[in-house]
Amino acid sequence: MLLDRLFAAPDAPGMGGPRLWLWFGGIGALLLIVVPVLNLAVPEGSALHLPNWAVPLAGKYLCYAVLALSLDLVWGYCGVLSLGHGAFFALGGYSLGMYLMREIGTRGVYKNPILPDFMVFLNWKSLPWYWYGFNHFWFAVIMVMLVPGLLAFVFGFLAFRSRITGVYLSIITQAMTYALLLAFFRNDMGFGGNNGLTDFKDIIGFDLRDQGTKVGLYVASAIALGLAFLLCRYVVTSKLGRVMMAVRDAEARVRFLGYSVTGVKLFAFTLSAVLAGIAGALYVPQVGIINPSEFSPGNSIEIAIWVAVGGRGGLVGAILGAIAVNLAKTWLTGAVPEIWLFFLGGLFILVTLLLPRGLMGLLTRTGRHAGPALAAEAAAAEESGATEERHA
Repeated sequence: MLLDRLFAAPDAPGMGGPRLWLWFGGIGALLLIVVPVLNLAVPEGSALHLPNWAVPLAGKYLCYAVLALSLDLVWGYCGVLSLGHGAFFALGGYSLGMYLMREIGTRGVYKNPILPDFMVFLNWKSLPWYWYGFNHFWFAVIMVMLVPGLLAFVFGFLAFRSRITGVYLSIITQAMTYALLLAFFRNDMGFGGNNGLTDFKDIIGFDLRDQGTKVGLYVASAIALGLAFLLCRYVVTSKLGRVMMAVRDAEARVRFLGYSVTGVKLFAFTLSAVLAGIAGALYVPQVGIINPSEFSPGNSIEIAIWVAVGGRGGLVGAILGAIAVNLAKTWLTGAVPEIWLFFLGGLFILVTLLLPRGLMGLLTRTGRHAGPALAAEAAAAEESGATEERHA
C-alpha cells in the first residue's frame, strides 16, 4: 500500500512511474556516497578531490531544498502562498543554536558554565526560563519541530478559520515574519540581539571544525531531504493529498461537499512549518551562525521564487529550483554582486510569463516533444496494416 502511494503520480508533470525512483536512487547514491568519498578518501592533490569548503556549501543547498519542499507542499498542493516560511526556518535554527550555545560552557570568552557569552556581556544574572532544557540535544530536537509547528498551528487556525485567503494571507504571514525580525533584534529578548548566536564549538561531542563532522552534517542534510521528499510524496498521493489539490483548485466546492477546508489547510501549513524548522536546524551548524536577518521578509519571498522557478506542485521542481537559484546566487554575488537582486526579480518575471510550470515543466515538455510525432507515426502504421488486412 505504501509503495503504491509512493509510485503513484500526483498532479504534476513528470512525477510518476518507476523512472522517478531510479533518479531518486541514483541521486541519493551520489549525495550519500560519492560526495563524501571524493572529499575524505581522495587525496587533496588529485583532480577528483572535492574541496573542504564545497561540503558545507552543498549541505546548505540541501537545507534550502528541504525548505523549498516545505513551501511547495502548502503552496503547490494546497494553494496557500505563505510568505512566512523564512520565520519557521529561522525558529528551527535558533532552537538548535540555543543548544549549541549551551554546549560551549566554559570554553567561551567569559568561561561561564551556564550563561552564553552575550548574556555575560549584557550583565544577565541568570539564565532565562526559556533556555532551560537546551543543554540536552534531544530537547533541542523536539523544540526544532515544536516551536515552528506550534506557531504555524496557532497562526493558521486563526487565519484559516476566518477564511483569510489569497494575497491577504500572504500579507499577514509576511507581517508575522517582520514582527519576529523586530523582536529578535532586541537585546532584552535573550537571543543575542542583532549579532545572534555564533561561535559554536561542537554538536553532541563532535567538533564542528573537524572535516568529518562537516561531512556528517552534509550527509544528515541529504538524508533529511530524502525523507522529507518521501513524506511529502506520501501525503500528496494519499486521499488527503487529493483533497488538498481540490482545495487549491475549487475551495468553495470542497467546502460545499462537507470537507473541513480549515483542517486540510491547517495540516498542510503545520507540517510544512515543521519541515522548514528542520531545514533551519541543519543549516545553522553548517554556516556557524544564526541571527535575526534570517527573519527578513525578503528571504521568504526568495523561497517562493525558488519554488516558482523550479515549478510548484511537483516536489521535484521545488528542489531543482532551490538548488539552481542558489547556485546562481553564489556565482553572481561573487562575480557581480550589484546585479543579483535585478537578476532575481527578472528571473521571477520571466518564469511567471513564459514558464508557468517552471523548469520542471520545461524539462518535461522537452522530453516529450517527440512524443506526439511518434504516436502519430505508430497510428498511421497501424491503420495502414489494418487496411492491408481488409484488402487481403
